[in-house]
Amino acid sequence: MPEPRLRALVTAPVRGPGLDTLHQLADLVVDPWIDHRPLRILNAEQLAERLAAENATIVVVEADQCAGPVFDQPLVAVASTRGDPNNVDVPAATKAGIPVLRAPARNADAVAELGVALLLAATRGVLGGDRDVREGEIYRDGTIPYQRYRAWQLAGRTAGLVGLGAVGRAMRWRLEGLGMHVVAYDPYAAEATHTLDELLAEADVVSMHAPVTPETTGMIGAAQFAAMKDGVVFVNTARAQLHDTDALVDALRSGKVGAVGLDHFVGEHLPVDHPLTTFPNVVLTPHIGGATYDTEANHTRIIADDLCRLLAGATPYNIVNPEVLDQRR
Repeated sequence: MPEPRLRALVTAPVRGPGLDTLHQLADLVVDPWIDHRPLRILNAEQLAERLAAENATIVVVEADQCAGPVFDQPLVAVASTRGDPNNVDVPAATKAGIPVLRAPARNADAVAELGVALLLAATRGVLGGDRDVREGEIYRDGTIPYQRYRAWQLAGRTAGLVGLGAVGRAMRWRLEGLGMHVVAYDPYAAEATHTLDELLAEADVVSMHAPVTPETTGMIGAAQFAAMKDGVVFVNTARAQLHDTDALVDALRSGKVGAVGLDHFVGEHLPVDHPLTTFPNVVLTPHIGGATYDTEANHTRIIADDLCRLLAGATPYNIVNPEVLDQRR
């Protein structure tokens, strides 16, 4: 008798050629969290109940929590479409003998593009200029726009990248394409030849691309802002935990930092009365760096390809806990 087809519960957004591959691998129940209004993110108990109800042995998640009772289900694999599968209790999955897959670099180009957008918006008065046009205030306060929005061009300036992973590398060639000289600090990347102190002293733009770890949390504080060039531009499309926000506000007030672009805040929220909202040279976006349809197509392809390898008995390229495969062979 032929083996019954696998069944997969997919609560991540999926699209592109990888979705066709997933359909070939299993019968799919596709119910992306991102399509729900109001927002729906399943906790471990809810996800376990849904898996049981769907008789699913594969789960593909982006935001839902995989822990505890989820691993009591007869799962062939858990796939998190994140680069860092922090919504999955990996030790518990490993103990249960369940492979965990991830999707590294899925949003590298998307985040780098937003980093460039923040850099340009913060330095060239894009938001202020747009407001002036919409409000009919081209000659605000008796001035002309050319007076109000003069700025230094990026070409010929030095950008310092703190972190040279997938996003940092995607940012590097984009900034080089704008005519910037790019240097980098990353103790784990051979291509990064600067120390952090050297980078801070040299860079006209400091752009953050490091993961949050015990050694990187708060790595840019008062002392680091003081060591930067006067009028430096600070961009953080990674995580707000990498910098001291109070120290950043102080550096803005003193003029040490000339412009800022941020795409993340601790707790995913910035109070409307926060001091950062009062600076015209600060551009703030609500963690949208990876929010592209291409990111979804990328992670679908990465997960689908690795599921193919797993089901064929090969080692997936992006398995978090490869030791479980030895238990299955």
